[in-house]
Amino acid sequence: MSTNEELIGRADVDDLEAILAVTNTDRDEVISAVRQNSEAIFTWDYEKGARPALDKLYEKAKVSMWNGETDLPWETEVDQESIVIANAEQNGAQGLGLADFDVTGTPFEHWTEDQWMRLGIESQNWTLSQFMHGEQGALICTAKIVETVPWIDAKYYASTQVMDEARHVEVFAKYLDTKLSGHYPVNAHLKMLLDDIVSDSRWDMTYLGMQVMVEGLALAAFGFMHQMSTEPLLKQLLRYVMSDEARHVAFGVLSLQEYYQGLTDAEIFERQQFAFEAAVRMRDRFLQQEVWERMDVPVKEAIELVMRTPTRQMFQMMLFSKIVPNCKKLGLLDRNDAWLRRRFEEIGVIQFEDWVDTGEEYESFALTDADQRTA
Repeated sequence: MSTNEELIGRADVDDLEAILAVTNTDRDEVISAVRQNSEAIFTWDYEKGARPALDKLYEKAKVSMWNGETDLPWETEVDQESIVIANAEQNGAQGLGLADFDVTGTPFEHWTEDQWMRLGIESQNWTLSQFMHGEQGALICTAKIVETVPWIDAKYYASTQVMDEARHVEVFAKYLDTKLSGHYPVNAHLKMLLDDIVSDSRWDMTYLGMQVMVEGLALAAFGFMHQMSTEPLLKQLLRYVMSDEARHVAFGVLSLQEYYQGLTDAEIFERQQFAFEAAVRMRDRFLQQEVWERMDVPVKEAIELVMRTPTRQMFQMMLFSKIVPNCKKLGLLDRNDAWLRRRFEEIGVIQFEDWVDTGEEYESFALTDADQRTA
């Protein structure tokens, strides 16, 4: 498979009708089962430190654990309406409308302030819900890495990440349950990607799909939300989660860099295709079609309008600010006649290729004494 239609089911990556045609058929189910065919691998080589970069991550992780129940200021009062207003004022929106958005002649032209307020609240609920679902995906995938990766240093580190991911699911769920006003089901594009990652039998594909792609995007998205939000508890929660996520992405980069050097062009091509498919699926999941449906707005028209706003365009691009340099570090951009480079050019994100990769920068995300005093 090499064409867009073969990889993502449509020739045009921006075909909005095709994107919206993907739906979550079991959105009301509590349990979702995904069959996986991977092997659980034991290693009898217990030499710790054979891979110094992974050993360093493991030692860092052991002293970087935080307690989601006691280290965050859960006593903070959260008023969603006040947050919507404060965020709009801080980030340049006119009143409660969307930033830089001309509503003339659109379905939004006669909206009341109550409708704009409801949109802001629903958007908060949706965004945090998808983060929570993604963190559960990371929890499951990292537990799988413990089972399937053949190196003891990687097993040691991955075991610490399982605990990190459990903590992330816990704090996002608690924030949604006690501070916001409702959950959304997992987005269809996110669920499709998580299913693909979990079901692939190759251990390195779990790394590539989750550690590099999903977690790389999450790290960028958390940073964007941390910057845009005015709510102190959420900002602190995101700061703590980001300190973990940077190590997780570095874990993927440092592990795969060694392994990918020994793969053939044909094997690398499979990884390039998987990375592109994952990138498109993650981009598609941020369109918030479930919010527009709940607001009873024409979904396609609303998305086309909102996607023209400078804030949304910047957000969509910045999601890839970690993914592209990390793929370059892994040697995925330019193998096979620069196949992945051309695909990233197609979706308009190649400009991030020379940004620092997470394997180099993860320590800059570590919690400081000031961060912990703020909590």
